[in-house]
Amino acid sequence: MLDRLTLDQLRTLVAVAETGSFSAAGRRLQRVQSGVSQAMQGLEDTLGVALFDRDAKTPKLTDAGRVILADARHLLDSAQRLRARAETIAGDVEPELTLAVDAMFPNEFLMVSLKALAKTFPHLSVTVFTEGLGGAEQRLRDGAARLGFYVPRPQQSSDFDSTFLASVDMVPVVATAHPLAKTKPPLTRAVLEEHVQLVLTDRTQITAGFTGGVISRHVWRFADLGTRLDYLLAGFGWCNMPMHMVEEHIAAKRLKRLRLQENDSWSLPIHVLHARARPPGRAGRWLVDDLRHRLGSVTSIKPQRH
Repeated sequence: MLDRLTLDQLRTLVAVAETGSFSAAGRRLQRVQSGVSQAMQGLEDTLGVALFDRDAKTPKLTDAGRVILADARHLLDSAQRLRARAETIAGDVEPELTLAVDAMFPNEFLMVSLKALAKTFPHLSVTVFTEGLGGAEQRLRDGAARLGFYVPRPQQSSDFDSTFLASVDMVPVVATAHPLAKTKPPLTRAVLEEHVQLVLTDRTQITAGFTGGVISRHVWRFADLGTRLDYLLAGFGWCNMPMHMVEEHIAAKRLKRLRLQENDSWSLPIHVLHARARPPGRAGRWLVDDLRHRLGSVTSIKPQRH
């Protein structure tokens, strides 16, 4: 019966295979040779197959033995990971860290912090959901994420704790081939109203009824920031974009920053949020502190140079 299979038997099998004899395996495991022989006999009886050719002068693995040895190593590795995971959880580290991140959050800063997190907590599993407008908050509300990184609404639920991380500069831009790029600045609201505005739309009901930032009479709506950027570059219309996402396009003259008669730049405050009833563990707190440190001295988030 396989339920009689033990990790000790598997460790003994690996020791015999790696040392080349029962006596050498006994010395490694600090056991007598007869104990090693009995363990291997018990393993063969449990599995119902011969693992060693005992006619040879030294124990030699059979074909079945070589296959079982590979499986034994895999099971021992899994058991070690299981033990490490349990020790991690017992030390106030989440079994898994799940993040819901607004697409406008500076991803390069997050990746640097996540690389450092992986070195500090090597057994931690991480899931990153990159979400469009309202999506990150919805993940947090549903309990699918432990931490959310997004711009909180003015009437944010009291069920969440929120900590400011950084401000993202927003600027109006358009493709250099678009008619607006050739219009003499500063542009009035009346001029902008006549051109297609590329607007983000919410897949959820989080921002239902919110129309802030919409100026044009004719709008095209997109569910994610990346797709909207593609259409922006292709000249379909103008829109407001995070400066760190378009700065290189502006420098390369693929996009042009619009100068408006009204305020033509502002900042959106990115916060990290979590449910008060479900605070982050040690790994989550470490990540937030690391991000706060990296973003703390940044006044304007820009693409990182490598």
